[in-house]
Amino acid sequence: MDINLQTEKIKKSKNIEFENKNFKNIEFENIEFQKFKEKWKNCSKCKELVENRTNIVFGDGNPNPKIVFIGEAPGDNEDKKGKAFVGRSGKELDKLLEKINLTRNDVYIMNVLMCRPPKNRNPKSEEIKNCHERFYEQIKTLNPKIIVTLGNFSTQKILETKEPISKLHGKIQKKNELTIIPTFHPATILYSGGNNRKIMEEDFMIIKDFLNNNTNYTK
Repeated sequence: MDINLQTEKIKKSKNIEFENKNFKNIEFENIEFQKFKEKWKNCSKCKELVENRTNIVFGDGNPNPKIVFIGEAPGDNEDKKGKAFVGRSGKELDKLLEKINLTRNDVYIMNVLMCRPPKNRNPKSEEIKNCHERFYEQIKTLNPKIIVTLGNFSTQKILETKEPISKLHGKIQKKNELTIIPTFHPATILYSGGNNRKIMEEDFMIIKDFLNNNTNYTK
C-alpha cells in the first residue's frame, strides 16, 4: 500500500476516535426511562395540579446521566414547554453548569413534583407524598451516581431531614450508594442577588472538585 495513503488512513481513524470522544454529550435513548414516562404520563393523583397543569414535566437533559439535579416543582414556563428549568431559574442553572464545564446534555434535571402548583406556590406535603413512588422510580430508572439537590424541598426529601438548605449546602453526603451534594435553588439568585450567586458558585466548585478527584464518576 502507498505509504502516504496508509498514513492518511491512520490520521483519519485517529480523528474519528477523537471525535467519538466528543459524543459523550449526545442524548442516547434510555428504553427503561421511556417505559417509565409511558407509565406516569397521565398521572392523576393530585386533583388540583391535574386541573391546572398544561403538561406533565418529567425533566430535561441526558436520560443516561451520572449526575441528576433535583429542584422543587415546575413553574409557568416549564408547564407550558414540558421541560424542567427553562425559565429564568433555568438560565441561572445553565450558567452555573457552564462554570464547571457541564451542559444539560451531560446531566438530567428533574423536580420533586412533575406538575406545576397553581401560582407557583410551594408544594403541599400531600402532593409530595403522592409523587413519592414516581420520584424514586425516576431516580432508579435514571440510575445516577451523584444527586445535586436544589433547595429545601428536594434536599429534605432525599436526605430525610428537616434541616434547612442554609445548613446543608455544599456538604457532601452519602446515602446508600449515592453521593448527595445539596445547594440552593437557582431562584435564590434572582431574588437575593450577588451574595447567593457567590455561594452557589462555591457549591458548584465543590461539585467540580469532587468530579475531578473521583474520575470513576465522570463519563
